[in-house]
Amino acid sequence: MSGQPITGGEIEHVNNNGVQNGRVAIPEWLARDPAVVHVDHRAAVAGQQAPWPRWLPSRCVESIRSGGIERPWLHQVRVAELVHDHRHVAVCTPTASGKTLGYLMPIMAATLGAIQPCATLGATQPGANRRASAPSRQRQLSARAALGLSARPTALYLAPTKALAHDQQRVARSLGPAGWQVSALDGDSDPAERRLAREQASFVLTNPDMLHHSILPHHARWSRLLGSLGVVVVDEAHRYRGVFGAQVACVLRRLRRLCALYGADPVFVISSATASEAGASGAALIGEDGAVAVVDEDTSPHPARDVVLWRPQTETGTESARLMARLVDAGCQTIAFVASRAGSEVMAVRARELLHSASAIRSYRSGYLAQDRRMIEQDLQNGSVRGVCATNALELGVDITGMDAVLICGFPGTLAAMWQQAGRAGRGDHDALVVIFQRDDPLDAYLFDHPDLIFRAPVEKTVLFPHNPHVLGPQLAAAAQESPLASQDSRWFGPSMAGLCDGLCAAGLLRRRPTGWFWPRPERAVDAIDLRGTGGKPLDIVEDGPGTVIGQVSLEDADRTVFPGAVYLHQGEHYLVDEMLPDQRQALVHRERPGYVTQPRTLTQAHLMREDAHQAFGCTRMSVGDIELSTQVIGYLRRDEWSGQVWDENPLDLPVHTMVTKGVWWTVPHQLARRLEMTAVDLGNAAHAVEHTAIGLLPAFAPCDRWDIGGVSMVVHPDTGACTVIVHDGQPGGSGFARRGFEVADRWMGATLDRLTNCSCANGCPACIVSPKCGNANQHLDKDAGRTLLAAVLGRN
Repeated sequence: MSGQPITGGEIEHVNNNGVQNGRVAIPEWLARDPAVVHVDHRAAVAGQQAPWPRWLPSRCVESIRSGGIERPWLHQVRVAELVHDHRHVAVCTPTASGKTLGYLMPIMAATLGAIQPCATLGATQPGANRRASAPSRQRQLSARAALGLSARPTALYLAPTKALAHDQQRVARSLGPAGWQVSALDGDSDPAERRLAREQASFVLTNPDMLHHSILPHHARWSRLLGSLGVVVVDEAHRYRGVFGAQVACVLRRLRRLCALYGADPVFVISSATASEAGASGAALIGEDGAVAVVDEDTSPHPARDVVLWRPQTETGTESARLMARLVDAGCQTIAFVASRAGSEVMAVRARELLHSASAIRSYRSGYLAQDRRMIEQDLQNGSVRGVCATNALELGVDITGMDAVLICGFPGTLAAMWQQAGRAGRGDHDALVVIFQRDDPLDAYLFDHPDLIFRAPVEKTVLFPHNPHVLGPQLAAAAQESPLASQDSRWFGPSMAGLCDGLCAAGLLRRRPTGWFWPRPERAVDAIDLRGTGGKPLDIVEDGPGTVIGQVSLEDADRTVFPGAVYLHQGEHYLVDEMLPDQRQALVHRERPGYVTQPRTLTQAHLMREDAHQAFGCTRMSVGDIELSTQVIGYLRRDEWSGQVWDENPLDLPVHTMVTKGVWWTVPHQLARRLEMTAVDLGNAAHAVEHTAIGLLPAFAPCDRWDIGGVSMVVHPDTGACTVIVHDGQPGGSGFARRGFEVADRWMGATLDRLTNCSCANGCPACIVSPKCGNANQHLDKDAGRTLLAAVLGRN
């Protein structure tokens, strides 16, 4: 049945609501729908258990059993044995496979017991499979003793979100013995909670931001934790990609360096439900030259799962809202993942209007206040909310188990994100129903035409460049403030360290001494580093009159979402933006539904600064290197709320934002343009069409989505003197995605030509050349000319 649409005749004992014995099967009405183009079926599988590790104390076994786990799965024991043997390990098994217990067992054994027999954590022992010699082990113990540090190991857990760290704290407390000191630490922790984590906790759960801003700069206060650190768990490791991944990789190198100064050598567990080449990616993340063991065989039981590809016959948002309402009416608890904040709000409103029951459907996205998010999470867990329309803010962070169905409204950019979202359905003994809706998008159309690229392809390799000088330079300054850098620290930061340090000296940010490089300034170096590239403290969105803060938006996104005159959606309510006050970190809004939505218009210019490399590309050449981008929101369109018809355009006078990033570009030779007999207007429209389609398809070859990248095309670019197409990273310094496009140029551009050639539309549509993020509202596009141009460049016409 794999890979075939399921007809109603293949489903037995399923009523019209699709509910059988409390489980979801594919409803007959869904199976018969002409929008269903493909179904991938996974049969239920049984689990394979293993004995408890012999070194695990009996009180730990008893506490885990009292938490409802009678015996571990085989892969959990494999992870535990590797960690206990002090080997770095990447565990890559699906959502709900029990990765947590795999690393909790050795952490419990070490942090609850005496240094023997579990001393392999925190300081290495001799042996064929261990990473340090006996003399090295003795030096580490002597260093800790000289500093007056405890011999009992500690452990650290890092999650990309606060919510996930708190959820893991709950799991650890439920499985661990009484008296085990487990503490969550984040920016919301009060002084007593911080003191507990610093002075008493054996297992501290936090996030990279807290490690970067608070623990490492004040490492002397945290010497008890760092000097005895035995295990570091890096959870949801696939999230650490691009610039954010490079920043976290540098933070982990700073952590390892300080641990070594205090005499500790922690073993790392890199955990992800979705990763490709997990060992190599994990090694790049933590800065390890040696091998990282990989556990990727899932031995836990799983229910049956059906993944349905749904090609809408009408508007995607309408059909997805209708399906959600029908599933919720049938008693199925359902999560719909939506690409945008506004989309999640609109879908929740539409689905509620279509319900025939009194079930609750909510929206969930970033920008909500913390207490509002926690309330929705709690209501979803206790079942009082039967449906939620969420952005990827709910993709991880809370343990929402046993969902009946997951709707994915448009391919979320990467296979890793798709399987992460799909993993919310069918946990425990609940069979899984996942429906993926094709969005009007080149990538979605391409994948739905080639479903094996979804169901038979490995997830994307993580793109990570921790040696990006825009990232590593400031991180070296932070490391130097923590403890002066010496030449041997290239062990942690790589061979480019010395040159970057000398450059920082020339800029007055470091000072060279015979023993190394020092931080000479009074301010904190870490405060100049924004790990997530969000522009610092967000803007509060304040409702005028009551003065209530209804949400938040990053400074980076403010110009495009809360500009004066914008329509802002929040939990189904419409607001008009009266003022944006970035200096005060506020946007003032009032409640009003004007009957239209707003779309910003941006102007982008790109200066080609430096070429890193080039290669032959058809009859021309493709280059990759540094570019300087200047972007400005210059106005906005008002579109009818229901039809999308443009009412008018309104100018705005907002500041110009400039950044240096990485881009890939190619030019159209003058002789080719003459041979094609295209006018300047035709050539510009063709290049613009190719640019849009290429941006839409790069996520098929790199772990990004179209919002991580951008593009510029010009009939005559001032730096090349020719028609030029540019695709660039969306983060300062580059994210690695443009470089990846350069590496796979032939396949990437071949897929671009295929989409321009085979899209069934007449003159261009969102499935090929129309982009939701076009700065000039998708004007000046020509699909046929774009196909002709790219085919000529590639020599395929």
